[in-house]
Amino acid sequence: MADRSSRPAHTATADASDSYLLRGVPVLFVLLWATGFLVARYAIPYAPPFTLLVIRFALASAMMGALGLIFGARWPKTLREVTHIAVTGILLQAVYLGGCYAAIYAGLPAGMVALIAGLQPIVTAALAGPLLGERLKPLQWLGAGLGFIGLTMVIWHKLSFDSHHLWALIFAFIQLFGITAATLYQKRFSPNADLKAGAAIQYAAATVVLLPVMLWLGVGEINWQPQFIAAMAWIVIVLSGISIALLTWMIQRGAASKVASLFYLTPPVAALGAFFWFDERLDALALCGMGVVALGVFLVNRK
Repeated sequence: MADRSSRPAHTATADASDSYLLRGVPVLFVLLWATGFLVARYAIPYAPPFTLLVIRFALASAMMGALGLIFGARWPKTLREVTHIAVTGILLQAVYLGGCYAAIYAGLPAGMVALIAGLQPIVTAALAGPLLGERLKPLQWLGAGLGFIGLTMVIWHKLSFDSHHLWALIFAFIQLFGITAATLYQKRFSPNADLKAGAAIQYAAATVVLLPVMLWLGVGEINWQPQFIAAMAWIVIVLSGISIALLTWMIQRGAASKVASLFYLTPPVAALGAFFWFDERLDALALCGMGVVALGVFLVNRK
């Protein structure tokens, strides 16, 4: 058996760097992903939701495509590879974000939309076993349950629902399907796609899918104010560029169910940001829920 002490120093340094990355990337991802809720509050009043998404995806596709050409991205060589990446993009971008925006636009409170999206880690964990061969231990299932309970506590005061919100509820479950299916599909069919090339193809596919929807609903008026331009810059560069790259990187290097559990942290972090940014107050139940969420994510992700 090889002596660990005989390993080259550069190998040990590389392992340590990888370990720091695996610990730091999820934290950075949650912080960036949570800003999507805050920045959207500025962007949506200046353009209809699907118009906003089409602009976002088209700009993001051009940006990632240019980066791929400049830095020599590894582009897929077969139509099969392109198709798998495109399907992931349609699920992750068009279906997930389209369903989220449509649900809110149809009148479902953002808290209810977040709660339904919060079911994703549980659904992903349940499907990752038969589809990907990943198995959760009982303690991890307990963590998934605690995460859902904590998420419910955080957004409980925002929940409201009546019979007029049926379509909005359907759209909210469409977003749940999109993000869950995208996580599982990419892990199964394109786990090693190049980040820059893959993102460019994903956004292009989402643009093609949502463009007819935007034209059917009407482009609407776009108010090109400095606030809107700044929000779009953040959405395209940070959310569509950096955060999606981090998500793809984590899916490629971690179990799908563990990556999904990170989404439990997004609503509490967004709520905390809204407190400082918009002076939205958190009650005692929400603060306790944030602690329950953190405990749940820890249990799901522990080795």
